[in-house]
Amino acid sequence: MTPTIRTAEPADATPPSSPAALLAANPVIPVVVVDSAEDGVAVGKALVAGGITTAEVTFRTAAGAEAIRAMQEVEGLTVGAGTVINTTQVEAAIAAGARYIVSPGFSADVVRATLDAGIISLPACSDASWIMAALELGIDTVKFFPASINGGIPAIKALSAVFPGLGFVPTGGVNASNLGEYLAVDAIRACGGSWMVKKDLVAARDWEQITRLSAQAVAIAKEAGR
Repeated sequence: MTPTIRTAEPADATPPSSPAALLAANPVIPVVVVDSAEDGVAVGKALVAGGITTAEVTFRTAAGAEAIRAMQEVEGLTVGAGTVINTTQVEAAIAAGARYIVSPGFSADVVRATLDAGIISLPACSDASWIMAALELGIDTVKFFPASINGGIPAIKALSAVFPGLGFVPTGGVNASNLGEYLAVDAIRACGGSWMVKKDLVAARDWEQITRLSAQAVAIAKEAGR
């Protein structure tokens, strides 16, 4: 049964043009995996109802591009593409309307194709060498993945000391219990995670729980000053 979705505060109709603008407006980025465009739209509405105004829709399923296209119609939602690993997926994501591209690793070809299209690129870099490669292409914010395995907050603090001004978006092992701790770090611009949109919640069509967990995440972010 589809729940009654409360109206969220209106979002800026202008798509974010830079990582700084995107992440300032979205300190929590849900990583969404869906098997159909219909589920994607329902998840998007549930997120917005909870106060989250973006969704990183992954290419882990065949429905990724279709879901991104359909979710553009959800009022107040900025949709990006995640798990993008090659330029073919970059083209498909942009054609579907993705406003930003997130990768699980660093690919110069993916970053170039994304930036050439005028779209925000968030490649994952887990060590200094990959960060330097990203900086050479003009990237000023990187995904840090998988965060928990690669040292979490201590690792990000160490890297930020070497690369002052670089922004990080840790994903992988971030959840409601440690979100506030992550967001308290100045170098961390936002956090990605799937705890509010777990596949079992989507499979059960438990949109109310997704909304509740989204609202909780927003509250934690606000307590952290975001």
